[in-house]
Amino acid sequence: MSQRVSQPAIGRAEFIALMAMMFATIAFSIDAMLPALPNIAQELTPDDPTRAPLIMTAFVLGMGLGTFFTGPLSDAYGRKVVMVCGAAIYIIASAIAWASSTFEIVIAARILQGLGAAGPRVVSIAVIRDLFSGREMAKIVSIVMMIFTLVPGIAPTLGYVIITTQGWRGIFAAFIIFSLITVIWMTFRLPETLAPENRRPMRVGLLFSAVREMFTHPIVRLSIFVQTLCMSMLFTVLMLIQPVYEQVYDKQDSFHFWFGGIALISALASLLNALLVVRFGMRRLITIALALQIILSLGVLLKHESIGFSSFALFAFWQAYVFFQAGLTIGNLNAIAMEPMGHIAGMAASVIGAVSTVLAAAIASPIGLLFDGTIRPLVGAILIMAFLAYLLMRHMGRVEARLPAE
Repeated sequence: MSQRVSQPAIGRAEFIALMAMMFATIAFSIDAMLPALPNIAQELTPDDPTRAPLIMTAFVLGMGLGTFFTGPLSDAYGRKVVMVCGAAIYIIASAIAWASSTFEIVIAARILQGLGAAGPRVVSIAVIRDLFSGREMAKIVSIVMMIFTLVPGIAPTLGYVIITTQGWRGIFAAFIIFSLITVIWMTFRLPETLAPENRRPMRVGLLFSAVREMFTHPIVRLSIFVQTLCMSMLFTVLMLIQPVYEQVYDKQDSFHFWFGGIALISALASLLNALLVVRFGMRRLITIALALQIILSLGVLLKHESIGFSSFALFAFWQAYVFFQAGLTIGNLNAIAMEPMGHIAGMAASVIGAVSTVLAAAIASPIGLLFDGTIRPLVGAILIMAFLAYLLMRHMGRVEARLPAE
């Protein structure tokens, strides 16, 4: 029977709220920026406004790079010092972006901001793991994630309010305030959860050894590739969704309401996944979700090509399914990749998160530059990536059939 390992000095409700706020740093840093893209493009890159969405993937790229090291660093030096250092980097980067006068400096600051945000993303899970185990840990993580899923629903509206009153630079000031509140709260209320005797020295060789082992295992390798494609689909939508709403459907002023509502509805995918995964299995559920994505994207694209336009209702439904599909695939793919890597679980989690995030950002960034005032580049890119991911999942099934039973 699994039981709680220890107990945080703060109350459980406060601990869950603090961990949820740590997680929320990521969603707030991405989704609150969406309404600011037109203003940033107009001021910093008026000759080529299609570059503005790079602000989204620059953050993701930095976060992916940081994910490689924050876990091992927290194992070596403790949880709190890594989270404080990450918050300091995040705050400094936000201040640089706030004061920047060129688009290139904003991009560099966003990469640095992502590096800093990797601390809360990775280390908060480690903190929960330090204090709880088994079903108790799963329960805490579920509650934290449930709160976290609310952030994409309110972040764009909050960003819109800040922009209309303070301008786009006010978003970065809000990031600074948010991070300061979180890190001060954590510093004074959360004790260090990793005792010195339980720390492990930082060894880069172990990291590269884990990467080599994971990419030589066929199932793990395929899972990482498919997860990369699924995350690429999500990041591509995040890059291009605001320009589509503004230039194709003339819904710039109501964008934050539509995006938030669709994000909240799509959060139900996690609940549906929990209900279906036992019946269908992870690989089959992922394959079905990707097949439906192919059918829906192909239908939207064909309608657009035949009449030169797709209704907003159809596009909004398609957008919701992209988010919904992410909830049905990314977590399951992570579980498939982790299953054979139990002996290096912590290192494997860092590698999977870092590799898939960095590669997904690298794929989505050039796609974001293809926007031509229609939905064609967005829907077409999702269709191609879903088709490739579907083929890899079918291949995974054949590979599993050839592997010896364990």
